[in-house]
Amino acid sequence: MTGLPHDAEDLLRELAPQVLGALVRRYGVFDACEDAVQEALLAAALQWPGTGVPENPRGWLLTVASRRLVDQVRSETARRRREDALALATPRSALLAHAADARPDTDRDDSLALLFLCCHPALSAPSRIALTLRAVGGLTTAQIAAAFLVPEATMAQRISRAKQTLKGLPPAAPGGPERAGRLAEVRQVLYLVFNEGYTASDGDGLTAPGLSTEAIRLTRLLLRLEPGDAETAGLLALMLLTEARRPARTGPGGELVPLAEQDRGQWDGRLVAEGVELISRTLPRGQAGPYQLQAAIAAVHDEAVSAEATDWPQILALYELLERFGPNPVVTLNRAVAVGMVHGPAAGLELLATLDGDRAMARSHRPAATRAHLLELLGDGPGAVEAYREAARRTTSAPERRHLTERARRLEATA
Repeated sequence: MTGLPHDAEDLLRELAPQVLGALVRRYGVFDACEDAVQEALLAAALQWPGTGVPENPRGWLLTVASRRLVDQVRSETARRRREDALALATPRSALLAHAADARPDTDRDDSLALLFLCCHPALSAPSRIALTLRAVGGLTTAQIAAAFLVPEATMAQRISRAKQTLKGLPPAAPGGPERAGRLAEVRQVLYLVFNEGYTASDGDGLTAPGLSTEAIRLTRLLLRLEPGDAETAGLLALMLLTEARRPARTGPGGELVPLAEQDRGQWDGRLVAEGVELISRTLPRGQAGPYQLQAAIAAVHDEAVSAEATDWPQILALYELLERFGPNPVVTLNRAVAVGMVHGPAAGLELLATLDGDRAMARSHRPAATRAHLLELLGDGPGAVEAYREAARRTTSAPERRHLTERARRLEATA
């Protein structure tokens, strides 16, 4: 969008899902509507630098996108690709009847409904993530593919299949008991996007900052649309408090720096303050949920002036509360670390041993890495070296593999 001032670019990015949601709600054909919105955004990027941002920018985009949709129907090329599907979903007269900015619902914000649609339970988790980033986040297929280290053609196929699965389903925010469940699914998608951006699960790079930034932006949007939802507020606080540490997570050569060894002066104090303030406002409202508790744990870490000053008893108490929401091997793994810091590494290892038969953790490198850390604290150098090497063999992240291998080498050299 070269030529547009940053505030206009931000406005277009904010309005894009609203316009797409409105078109899909009216006409029901995801592919055709998305193409029309992309053309409207391009038209805005070309025209607005000269004419200025219109008084009703969303209405302007809806009008242009609707006209592009009509042009697609009239086009011989477009007819071969889309007319049958469009005709089944919407009477032709409905497309031609009114300009979008003349309709009474022009100001209706369909962003939340579009988020619910992209996170529909009929889709697999990878498809939900991809479609959310494409349709609501505005990322290109190439950008999403690069972030998840898959070929662009593979990601394009995944997104296309997701759109076909949703064919004819209108974007709508469900009510009643279903709403809470669907909202939880949206939060889970955003959480997965953030985590993949903060610690890439595969490849040579430790992080993919663009994904985390987008997850935070979309979670801010979700909280604006659902301001009373404490778990969404907790999720946003968790993201902010975690993202604040990113500048200190890697060394000069891109190597991983563990939390205990990070230069806390590099942490983003603005994000820490915002996250702490948000979770401090949210927790007293009522019963805390998993995201709020995770945010509270992150806040304890971020408020500690040093690793040695960390309030581990409070962290352990929070993990014990978190585990009450149901069996979760990742929570147990983290609680084992907290137990080791509060009651000694032997107690942490005893708890960690309860995960030995857990199928969900069988392929993960994290149990071995945690065992290595606790064995090192216990003074069992040879055992720690063996566990670090085992974790290095299991991880699919090149930076983590280098870090774990280096820990083993240093420990062995000092033995």
